[in-house]
Amino acid sequence: MSENLDKSHVNEAGESKSAASEEGQKGALECSDEALQEKVKSDSPSPLRVGRPHSSPPRLVTVEELLETAKGVTNMALAHEIVVNGDFRINAVELAEGSLEKRVKEIVHKAFWDCLSVQLSEDPPTYDHAIKLVGEIKETLLSFLLPGHTRLRNQITETLDLELIKQEAENGALDISKLAEFIVGMMGILCAPARDEEVKKLKDVKEIVPLFRAIFSVLDLMKVDMANFAISSIRPHLMQQSVEYERKKFQEVLEKQPNSLDFVTQWLEEASNDLLTQKCKHALPAGGGAAGSGDAPLLTAASVQNYAYLKLLKWDHFRRPFPETVLMDQPRFQELQLQLEQLALLGAVLLVTFSTSAPAVSGHAGFAEKLKTVVKILLADVHLPSFQLEDALTSIGEKVCLEVSSCLSMCGSSPFSVSKETVLKGQIQALASPDDPIRRIMESRILTFLETYLASGHQKLLPTVPGGLGPIQKELEEVAVKFVRLVNYNKMVFCPYYDEILNKAVMVEAEP
Repeated sequence: MSENLDKSHVNEAGESKSAASEEGQKGALECSDEALQEKVKSDSPSPLRVGRPHSSPPRLVTVEELLETAKGVTNMALAHEIVVNGDFRINAVELAEGSLEKRVKEIVHKAFWDCLSVQLSEDPPTYDHAIKLVGEIKETLLSFLLPGHTRLRNQITETLDLELIKQEAENGALDISKLAEFIVGMMGILCAPARDEEVKKLKDVKEIVPLFRAIFSVLDLMKVDMANFAISSIRPHLMQQSVEYERKKFQEVLEKQPNSLDFVTQWLEEASNDLLTQKCKHALPAGGGAAGSGDAPLLTAASVQNYAYLKLLKWDHFRRPFPETVLMDQPRFQELQLQLEQLALLGAVLLVTFSTSAPAVSGHAGFAEKLKTVVKILLADVHLPSFQLEDALTSIGEKVCLEVSSCLSMCGSSPFSVSKETVLKGQIQALASPDDPIRRIMESRILTFLETYLASGHQKLLPTVPGGLGPIQKELEEVAVKFVRLVNYNKMVFCPYYDEILNKAVMVEAEP
């Protein structure tokens, strides 16, 4: 099955000292422009859709409906990213140096702070702008609190009472420096440990305008910290509800865009057809007569889905559109695909090396790990467009021969002959071809291992690694765990849609 998978469609087109408020949690889940752009791209006409039947007749949609649908997809994608990506964090926006946005921001900010400086330099001083800034700071500090933080809330509300501050300003009794001192002290209580140094530096600023400017700069960083703390706080709760949430959001998208399962249908039908072809081929005896009862072989929905997921690891991302239900995880599948390609090359190099050299080399303690580390370094950039595999394999051949000769010398074995060196270098160089038999064997065995792991369900123990994959077992198991987790989550969300498609399109056995 795995070997057939290799051949199919080769030519196809970042903890804070206080918890975040509910408002901070909502702010952490705002829409992203990138997801919106991806949705617009996926809904745009494509020549690859020609000839594909729609799941229901097409209809005209308004701009409002399209934007609402895009927003739903954005929210679903963001929730999915928070659940799936444990390292998901919100980062402060950094405008590019010399960009128009950065220049406009600098000009506007300079004008505002110059105006504040002029007002405070008047005799008597005018505090209109300063009071507005205090009001904004007050709201920001309050947004960092939970309902249970009554004492801190009362302190902020009483000290930063805007009506009282206005009266003091009108009567010439306002001490703006005292207010700033209170604000900095409160920031020191509420900030994350990573911001202690920034808050400490605020105490060294004596002039009011630069102090207020620095306060707002640190508050912006604290907002990001609180948003990330909110995300880490809601992640356990979101994981419990994310399956239903994603399925609900996708259903809303499907109702507005009925063709949102076209590529999924094509993907599953191809997988089922490939499996049926294999089963029919294996069912026929050597003489060509009918096997068994002669009935067409039946497939289970689980086997078709597992095979379909394996096809994603051999996907042509440049020529073929990715199935809609796994689109949010396309970068992850691409990363897994690149890691497996690198592992296949690494395993093939190690296999031909141990086969060609003396048994004393392969059994030498530490040699396999040392050789693996060397080859991994030389294959580290295999995912880059500028990477030249032939040149890299030439370097690997030279390095491997040196390591083998060194190891044989240390073991007191016969030296590595010139003829064997030539054969080994040639075998390693031949791995540059995707059709190289040894490379294809490694790829096939890797896919067989992943297929077996998927079929094992939720068993904690990993299946036995096929022969020849022992040297890369650790790396392969790490990739397998990531792949199966990704697949199982996707199944939980979209399995009802997959079952419906398969029940309509192909002959599948009823699942227990």
